[in-house]
Amino acid sequence: MLTENIIPYIVMSNRSDLVKESFEKKALAVEAPSCRASEYFGELVFDRKKMCKYLDAATLKALLACIDNGEHLDRQTADGVAAGMKTWALEHGVTHVTHWFQPLTEGTAEKHDSLIDYDGKGGVIESFDGKMLAQQEPDASSFPSGGIRATFEARGYTAWDPTSPVFIEGDTLCIPTVFISYTGEALDYKTPLKKALKAVSDAAVPICKLFDPSVNKVYSYLGWEQEYFLVDESLYSARPDLMLTGRTLMGHSSSKNQQLDDHYFGAIPSRVAAFMRELEIEGLKLGIPLKTRHNEVAPNQFELAPIYGETNLSNDQNQMIMNLMNTLARKHGFVVLFHEKPFDGVNGSGKHNNWSLGTDTGRLLLAPGKDAMGNLQFVTFFVNVLAAVQKHNAVLKASIATATNAHRLGANEAPPAIISAFLGKTMTDVLHKLLELPSDTPITIAGKKGTSVGLVEIPEIFIDNTDRNRTSPFAFTGNRFEFRAVGSTANCASAMTTLNAAVAEQLTLFKSALDVELAAGKSLNVAIMDTLKPIIASIIDVVCFEGNGYTDEWKEEAARRGLDVETSVPEMFKAFTSPSAVKMFTSTGVYTEKELIARNEVKWEIYTKKVQIEARVLGRMATNHIIPAAIKYKSRLLKELAANKEVFGDISLCSTELEIVREISALISEVNTKVDAMVEARKAANKITDEYGKAVAYHEIAESLNAMRRPIDKLEELVDNEIWPLPKYRELLFIS
Repeated sequence: MLTENIIPYIVMSNRSDLVKESFEKKALAVEAPSCRASEYFGELVFDRKKMCKYLDAATLKALLACIDNGEHLDRQTADGVAAGMKTWALEHGVTHVTHWFQPLTEGTAEKHDSLIDYDGKGGVIESFDGKMLAQQEPDASSFPSGGIRATFEARGYTAWDPTSPVFIEGDTLCIPTVFISYTGEALDYKTPLKKALKAVSDAAVPICKLFDPSVNKVYSYLGWEQEYFLVDESLYSARPDLMLTGRTLMGHSSSKNQQLDDHYFGAIPSRVAAFMRELEIEGLKLGIPLKTRHNEVAPNQFELAPIYGETNLSNDQNQMIMNLMNTLARKHGFVVLFHEKPFDGVNGSGKHNNWSLGTDTGRLLLAPGKDAMGNLQFVTFFVNVLAAVQKHNAVLKASIATATNAHRLGANEAPPAIISAFLGKTMTDVLHKLLELPSDTPITIAGKKGTSVGLVEIPEIFIDNTDRNRTSPFAFTGNRFEFRAVGSTANCASAMTTLNAAVAEQLTLFKSALDVELAAGKSLNVAIMDTLKPIIASIIDVVCFEGNGYTDEWKEEAARRGLDVETSVPEMFKAFTSPSAVKMFTSTGVYTEKELIARNEVKWEIYTKKVQIEARVLGRMATNHIIPAAIKYKSRLLKELAANKEVFGDISLCSTELEIVREISALISEVNTKVDAMVEARKAANKITDEYGKAVAYHEIAESLNAMRRPIDKLEELVDNEIWPLPKYRELLFIS
């Protein structure tokens, strides 16, 4: 370890120059298309409009039957689709093609192949056929598999997902695909998501047919809200912790942060506005219907959100927009921080998943109806969703648990690490009344009520009959549920797969119980209510919670109710392989037990590696950046003390300098001690061969990192500002 007697030669970056450079940057000019957004929307997507133009009638009919009805797509049809895609792609200057998939790395993956092939005459031609469209073989051993694929078992397959449109990114035709192993197990997020979406449709349709026999399919809908930070790339490059972990592992809070509440919905800075404008233009070209943009609560924190859409497509679009954001941010001199908690002491970032169900006839199943039967249908699905959330609250929490999201949940800025549901007063009262009234009572639910603001020029404002509760992880918002606990770095598919599978299982159980009541000769509405009432009684005082989720009292109450209150991420993951979770996932056909076990191995391994990287970075920054800067400043003070003694004969007039020297020395020693302890803890943890055991050990290390940063942040307060080597919070958060 570094001692005070050995000061290595280091080249400190001039922080003040970086700050000046960042502050002086101006907004880039963004060239907007000359036409309306509606005219260039989806121009880089092979959507239905393109299909009609570039495919022959037979191919088009077969492809739409596959997309809409799940019918098999034969090789001849695939060849026809590929021919049309090639013509369209070449018109847009495409030279390469890739299967675009979502492995268990929390990102996307792509391998680009040129369209050229030998023409048999010594030259080349552009070639693209159904085989190239339908399937590729990436190395499955190079992606996380949890032991499903060994190093010497390399074969895996990517297979085209026709329900998610092909798109163009630069010079490359991107084909959304699933990713499976040679032995058929899912190695990605998309495969189980698609299975869960089919499961919830298959379970919901028989119930919907009781109300409307024309219903043939039920869709799951997702509207995500992507929160993120922007930091200037020059300042970012001077922070090894940001570069390597996505968050600041040290940094004293800025005197001004978010305490004035002046950033939320404030005027968007010009550089950021230019970035947002170009992002929206390019996103619209990719068929991503970006709707909302605004400043978030913390400084330099922002949010964007699209129009609500089908879950599989919406999830793909979230992955697409995150990739696009990374690219365009650098063009505008920024770096995007998707980490859930990049800065201590200010709000972190989430990705609220607004979720609902709807029929192919246009009926939203989680919106009150226009008549008694419509309301009965609404209550049926509403209650069963709550039952699914209650039964599988632990695995739902596990689905959003990550090493990074753990920093945000329960931090009085995000929902607690307890899955409960907020209904609002209206729906809570409705459920209580349903328990009291006879089963044949028609259901009427009040809509919105109007109020006047007393100003003639202001239109009448409508107040929803459901309030909002930002502390709830799963809140009803009028016609959908908002799963607020999802982290900003997350692939939405993890939460959406689990939620849709849980609802599918519950709807299947409900339909079986309902059939018994119907077989007894009861009318439909009476049979439904007699089936629903026991469910309502079992959930109303367990998973439903209207109060403040941030309080210690709620944590205690939740434990008494039987809700999962585990806060350790490695322990949370065990919920995936609990008997109830295994039964739910296997009965719905979403995962096999082998896949669940393997995914837990992946989750533990990724958790360990992320904490391991953070610990290494923090230790090296402490040794290579912080301690040398502290010693340099201490040396300057010691020289000042020596000079005073030489001139005045004593240092009695330098009590302040002497006290600072003593405090710095103590803090340097504390940092050294904590780094040594952390290194030893890592060595011990690394000897553990079991992935779960190693993750548990690294959880303890993760808990210790905050204690290690305390003396470092104190040193930042004491050391001369000109000497401190790292961009500070006031610079990272307020330069945009």
